Amino acid sequence: MSTHTMRAIRLHEFGGPEVLRYEEAPVPEPGPGEVLVRVHAVGVNPPDWYAREGMPNVPPELKPPFHLPLIPGTDVSGVVAAVAADVSGFAAGDEVIGLLRFPTALQGSAYAEYVTAPASDFARKPAAVDHVHAAGLPMSGLTAWQFLIELGHDHPSPFQEAPHRPMALGSGTTVLINGAAGGVGHLALQLAKWKGARVIAVASGAHETFLRELGADEFIDYTKDRPEEVARDVDLVLDAVGGPHSRRFLRTLKRGGSLYPVYFGEFDDEENAKLGVTVTATQVRSSGEQLAELGLLLDAGTVRVAVDSTFPLAEARAAHERASRGHIQGKIVLTVA
Repeated sequence: MSTHTMRAIRLHEFGGPEVLRYEEAPVPEPGPGEVLVRVHAVGVNPPDWYAREGMPNVPPELKPPFHLPLIPGTDVSGVVAAVAADVSGFAAGDEVIGLLRFPTALQGSAYAEYVTAPASDFARKPAAVDHVHAAGLPMSGLTAWQFLIELGHDHPSPFQEAPHRPMALGSGTTVLINGAAGGVGHLALQLAKWKGARVIAVASGAHETFLRELGADEFIDYTKDRPEEVARDVDLVLDAVGGPHSRRFLRTLKRGGSLYPVYFGEFDDEENAKLGVTVTATQVRSSGEQLAELGLLLDAGTVRVAVDSTFPLAEARAAHERASRGHIQGKIVLTVA
C-alpha cells in the first residue's frame, strides 16, 4: 500500500449498513491549525447512522453540508502522527482523543486509519484507559457534560432560542435518567453522582446490576413499570432517548424542575409554564478543553466508560447492525489495526 493511502470505511450512496464499504482512500493532510492522528479506535454514535442514511428526516435547513463519498465517524482515540506548523500543545507521538468537527460537519471522517481535525477538538488520552475505552468517551461524554455540567459555548441551538443552562446539581437534587444504560446515559449517571445527586436510572431489567454498580440509587425497569407513573418530585430528567415521547416525563417533575431531552420532541410552552417547569436542550459541540476535564475524571476512576462490543474497522457494517438491535450497554467501538 502506498504511504499516501489508507484503509477507510466510505459511503458512495445512502442506505442501510450494507452501504458501508471498506476500501482504500487518500491519507488526509493537516491544514492550518490541524493535527493528523493515526487512529487506534473509533466510537460509534447515532449521528453515524443518521449520516449513513442521508438524514432523511432532518429538514434541509438543519443539515450540515456533506458530500459523497463520505467517511463517517466523529470519535477517535489515537496517536498524533503530524501537526501543522502553527499548532502548539501537541506533538508527534502524543496519545489523544477527540470529537471531530461536530456539529459544523456532519461527520469527522473517523472511520479510517488516519484523520485530521482542528487541534482544539483534541485532548490528551486519559492514561488510565486503553484506546478502546477512550474512544467511547468523546461524543457521549461531552453530551452528558454539556447538558448537565457546563455548556461551555455560546453557539445558538437549532432546537430553541434561549441558551441551555444546566441546573446546579448537589446532594439535595434528584435526577432521573431515561436510557441510563446507553452511551450518554451511563456517563450522565456517573457525572450526576459525582456532583452528589440522587439518581433514578431507567432502563430494561437486564441492565439493573450494571447501573447500580455505577451508583444508581433507584432503578426502574421500563418493561415492568412506566417511569412517568412511578417517579415523582424529580428535580431533573435527562431523557437520553428523547423524541416524541419525552413529554410524558413532565408529570414526574416538581415545580421548578427541568426536563432535558437529548433528542428534542414536541412540547407546549403554555403547558410547561402552567406546570412551572423548564424544557431545554442543546447541540453537543466539539471541545478539547471539556474532554480534558472528563479525562481527569477517568484517570481518577470517578467515571468509567463501559464498552458494549468491539468490531474491527473492516466490520463497521456489523457494528451498525449491532446498534440497530438496541439495548446497548455503554458504547460500541471500532478497532483499527
